[in-house]
Amino acid sequence: MKTLEKVSDFVGKYMAAIVIVVAALALLFPGTFSVVKTAWVNTLLGIVMFGMGTTLRLRDFRLVFQRPRDVFVGALAQFTIMPGLAWLLAKGFNLPPELAAGVILVGTCPGGTSSNVMTYLARGDVALSVSMTMTTTILAPVVTPLLTWWLAGAWVEISLSAMMMSIVKVVIVPIVGGIIVNSLFGNFIQKYVKLLPLISVVAIVLIVGGVVAVSSQRIMETGALIMLVVMLHNLLGYALGFGIAKALHMNMAKAKAISIEVGMQNSGLATSLAMMHFGAAAAIPGAIFSVWHNISGSLAANYLSSRMTKEEEKEPATQE
Repeated sequence: MKTLEKVSDFVGKYMAAIVIVVAALALLFPGTFSVVKTAWVNTLLGIVMFGMGTTLRLRDFRLVFQRPRDVFVGALAQFTIMPGLAWLLAKGFNLPPELAAGVILVGTCPGGTSSNVMTYLARGDVALSVSMTMTTTILAPVVTPLLTWWLAGAWVEISLSAMMMSIVKVVIVPIVGGIIVNSLFGNFIQKYVKLLPLISVVAIVLIVGGVVAVSSQRIMETGALIMLVVMLHNLLGYALGFGIAKALHMNMAKAKAISIEVGMQNSGLATSLAMMHFGAAAAIPGAIFSVWHNISGSLAANYLSSRMTKEEEKEPATQE
């Protein structure tokens, strides 16, 4: 068990490097991951979401009601900044329809669970980050399809009901199941919670490897352009999220949380939805985002953790 925990700690620490290596292998040797089909992607994402649910209890949702202004500002920033940036980038770079839909889908998805870890490393308001992730994830079955339909409808045909049901199946049901399991068997679950990074990284690695393998030829043709778009999308999300928080006079800890939460998306969900509804090419932006935002998130966390103000030195990062 301790060996597995050490392996889990290792893969969690070096997740970005592992994902990069796997993506490169899948790009150069597509056959290696070609067995990962769409059904696998959905199942793997469901496993990650179930794991997220097992780390939550009903009392964790109290903060949403205790600090409604902070959570509201964060969630609103999440669902306006990233979708808006995605649309502008897709138009500005004149992306092909499927790739444009994929970029917009990344932008309309909720925050990713990696953002909670990065916020912790950045010495930000972790409680706010977790609350934002939970809130945007709960809203996703309605908000994500509506925003995608509104912003990407000019490029591709979108079924609102089908996308809503997909999000419920691969996100909401597994998370609720994880919460129920944790509520009933919390003591047992806590013994194995240190293995969750290992399970999550394996799932994400297989998702990225599968998408890159299926779309290797298209990535070779458009990879540089999509990489540029993904990087701009992510970095501008960090900057605008931070700027809005500071404009509203939030303290540094909250600004860090909102910045990272806005910039880091649930790219696994974007990849899964793209493969189900738009085709493999549309999943490329989500797969590349999965690789890139773990790199940029680590760098952002390191930078922000060094930005300690006198206010932070006197007050806890999770001040309400």
